[in-house]
Amino acid sequence: MKRLCVFCGSSVGANPAYSEAATTLGTLLATRGIGLVYGGGNVGLMGVIADAALAAGGEVIGVIPRALADREIAHTGCTELRVVDSMHTRKAMMADLSDAFLAMPGGVGTFEEFFEAITWTQLGLHRKPCGLLNVAGFYSPLAVFIDQAVSEGFIKPVHRAAIVVDDDPARLLETLSTIDLPDVPKWIKRDET
Repeated sequence: MKRLCVFCGSSVGANPAYSEAATTLGTLLATRGIGLVYGGGNVGLMGVIADAALAAGGEVIGVIPRALADREIAHTGCTELRVVDSMHTRKAMMADLSDAFLAMPGGVGTFEEFFEAITWTQLGLHRKPCGLLNVAGFYSPLAVFIDQAVSEGFIKPVHRAAIVVDDDPARLLETLSTIDLPDVPKWIKRDET
């Protein structure tokens, strides 16, 4: 894994553990020589992880839509800051630049970005693993919900296996670096209605 795309909040959240995890993850990425690709902001967990990676000598590529950059929340200290025309272009570029995806705690935007990435993996548009950094149990209810979708027949177990959930940043990075994603050429069969 050369670069990891991290989706995370534009807020630091209510629990100090979220910022601590962002600092730990940013530092780990830099020390392991893994570039950070993220939303390009200097606020919230986005700013915390970018600052940590930069402080540890890591590569940080921010991708931000012009509308957000113009509101002066762009992180001007990134190794590279790419200003794009739309959120759609942002997500496509982040995906192209990355080998895997990880969601830290965040809100609706974080959830949407993560689920789009895992959907692209499921559809075979890319073969990139997706992980949830379960800081202080933040993603535990979501993991239960995803497992319920599996048991109800809406998500295949093979696709669920591509979503890694862990509370340890180092272990999650190792799993994302070594996971063997199955090749599922056809994910819908006509007799499965």
